[in-house]
This record gives sequence, C-alpha cells and structure tokens, in this order.
Amino acid sequence: MKQNNLIITLLLSWLVSGCATTTPSDPFEKFNRGVFAINDGIDKIMIKPVAVFYKEVVPTRVLTGVTNFFSNLDDVFVVANDVFQFKFKQAGSDTVRLLLNSSAGVLGLFDVATKMGFEKHYEDFGQTLGYWGIGSGPYIVLPIFGPSSVRDTIGWAGDILLRPDYYYGQSKNKSARYILLTSTSIEFVDERAKLLQFESVLKTAALDKYSYIRDAYLARRKYLVYDGNPPEEDAIFEEDDIFDDEDEDE
Repeated sequence: MKQNNLIITLLLSWLVSGCATTTPSDPFEKFNRGVFAINDGIDKIMIKPVAVFYKEVVPTRVLTGVTNFFSNLDDVFVVANDVFQFKFKQAGSDTVRLLLNSSAGVLGLFDVATKMGFEKHYEDFGQTLGYWGIGSGPYIVLPIFGPSSVRDTIGWAGDILLRPDYYYGQSKNKSARYILLTSTSIEFVDERAKLLQFESVLKTAALDKYSYIRDAYLARRKYLVYDGNPPEEDAIFEEDDIFDDEDEDE
C-alpha cells in the first residue's frame, strides 16, 4: 500500500490549518480535482460502506492484529530505506523490530517490539529520494489511492518492489495471486476504516476539501523527509509538535 498516512494528514489539517507558509505546487489542479471528485464518489458508494461494515463486524483484537500484520510487512521497506538514507542506527533498531514481530509476534500479528522499546519508524522510497535532494514535484491525485506527488508516486513503486508479498504474488502458482489480491484488498479496507473517526473533523474544518487535504499532505511529507526539521524558511511546525513520531538523528 502507498504509505501516505492519511490519518495523520487529517489531524495535521485540523490542528494547523492555515499555518502553511509555502504555496503548493499544483499545476495539474484542474485534472487533480476531477480525479479527486471521482475518488470521493467511489468512496461514498463502495469503499466507505465496506470499511464501516468491516469495522463494525470484525472484533477489535482482530482489527489490531490485521493492522499490525501489514505494519510489519511495511517494516521491510522501512529498513531498506533506513539504509538508503545512511540511518544505520535506526536501521538496526528497525531490523530488530522486524525480527521480533515476525517471530515472537507471530508474523507481526502482535506488536511485541514496541513494548520492548523498539518504536515504529516511517521511511519510504519517496522520503529517500527527498533525502538525496530530489524535489517532490507537482502534486498528483492518484485514482483510488489519493494524494501523492511525482516523487512519491515513483517512491511508492519502489516500495512495492521491496515488499515480500509482491514477489509471492508473482509466482506461477495461481493461488498465490489470489492470496495477494485478497491481502491487498484487506489492507486497503483496513486503512480506510482507520479514517472513519476523523471524517467529522474534515467536514467541520474544511471549506475546500480538496485544497485542505492537498496542503496537509504536502506539509506532512516535507516534515517526514526532513525528520521533523524542515529548512527554516519552509518550517511549518516546531520541533516538538504532534508529529514527532520518528526519532531524530543524534
């Protein structure tokens, strides 16, 4: 799955709406708004009802286990991108986290690593490209998957190639492809279900839903690329704000 972390994006929108000091790069706004409207319509008709049913029917412990399982899969490319960014200390911590949750945590269903002090980090190939000086490029709204940018779309493709389930699904065994499709669908629904509790925030705070999500997405991605310390002229947040979800480099 594309790791945009829209839950954090919505929180960002709610708490710091109007605080951005930069003009978003959105030369494809007309096209993006069209895709956004289609995505929104599909979500209301198909995706949201499935997510609501999923959250209401599936027991809370199972929901947590599903989320943990996919988070553990993501840690594979988190470790890889730690290395790509020369964050070797963090790579070591994330490797231990991955091994602990994959073994003692029963393939990641239980997050035993966090309880042992190995916190979750968020790294992806889009961030890696940004780390090495590649700009985000124009903002893009992808069909179904939503907010992105030229750099993050390329990064998303790179992250897919680092996930073990992708290669499992490429095997000649037809059942493997069905398993991959089912797994991807569950992950997508699980991600959508997480957003349900924040919809009231979006409805209350956003005068223009499209620009609201766009600005929040771009701000969040900049924050992650610079590990919470964007250049002073572009800084939107203080060091110790609500998105300090990654350990800063020593």
